[in-house]
Amino acid sequence: MIKAKKSLGQNFLIDNKILDKIANITEIKNKIILEVGPGSGNLTAHILKKKPKKFFVIEKDNVLAAKLENDYKNQITIINKDILKVDETLLFNDKVIVFGNLPYNISTEILSKWIINLKDNFWFDCLILMFQKEVANRIIAKFNTSNYGRLSILSNWKLNIKKICDIKPESFSPKPKIDSSLLFFSPKENFVKIKNPNNLEKITRIFFNQRRKMLKKPFNQLFNGERKILDKLNINLNLRPQNLNYETYYNLASEYENLRS
Repeated sequence: MIKAKKSLGQNFLIDNKILDKIANITEIKNKIILEVGPGSGNLTAHILKKKPKKFFVIEKDNVLAAKLENDYKNQITIINKDILKVDETLLFNDKVIVFGNLPYNISTEILSKWIINLKDNFWFDCLILMFQKEVANRIIAKFNTSNYGRLSILSNWKLNIKKICDIKPESFSPKPKIDSSLLFFSPKENFVKIKNPNNLEKITRIFFNQRRKMLKKPFNQLFNGERKILDKLNINLNLRPQNLNYETYYNLASEYENLRS
């Protein structure tokens, strides 16, 4: 029996109803699939039933990678590496569908890496990803809410996001202490062009560094009180960071780049 490793944030999904639901979210037949963190291969088996054209899995754990190799042999291509060190854009010539019960301890790091490295020609058709519920709530949060922040803004920049369902601890082995949520991400056709995504990270970091304070100080720090930008984006400096919507932050990042070009 395979034992989950706490150090790798492993919690294996064992609920067949949930596994079946995930495998049926989108059309898999004759598509290229990437599964991140397949673990003991429970979802892998459900995906294979849908007859994908090609099936890649990325699994860091050597023991689990060997088990997957033994269980599924020529049905899947196993990449035995750390997902944070893999350049997915070099793996595929065609767009892929990505499934992932992401390790809880690095889930936001994985998502942020993918978004920051995204070019305008997306390497995936969609992402179907599992997160801790509290992290998922931050990803999908709307402005003027307490969960809204840097992760919400970055995640919604180039992606449409829809919550599929919440999943109870009983659906996993070992049982986590918290609920999980399944999210569906698809590429946006139109989004604000930002030359360097790190500028969006910088803008949001400085604004949300003191999220309870008014916007005046971080705005002046970044834009030297440039009144034209305030008027153009209709920003009231008496508001707080969570009161500005997604688009305002994307436009602020774009204006920041314009000032330095």
